Amino acid sequence: MKPNEAPALLKTSEAADFLRLSPRTLERLRVQGTGPKYMKAGPGLRARVLYELNDLNAWVIRRYTSTSEYPRRQQ
Repeated sequence: MKPNEAPALLKTSEAADFLRLSPRTLERLRVQGTGPKYMKAGPGLRARVLYELNDLNAWVIRRYTSTSEYPRRQQ
C-alpha cells in the first residue's frame, strides 16, 4: 500500500465472498468473537460493518498439519 492510499475496505457481503463464506456465517463469527477483525463506520448499532482486506488475509491464513493442532473451543 502506498503512503497516502486508503486501505481496501469491504462490506460484510464482499468480505464473505472473499472468504467463501455466507454473510450470515461471517456475522455469526463476529458475534462469537472468532471471526476476522472489523470496524464500524459511524456511531450507533446500525453503523456499517467494514473489514480491511489485510485483516481478512491475516485471519484466513492459519495452517495446520494435523487436526490435533486446532485451537480447542472453550465451553
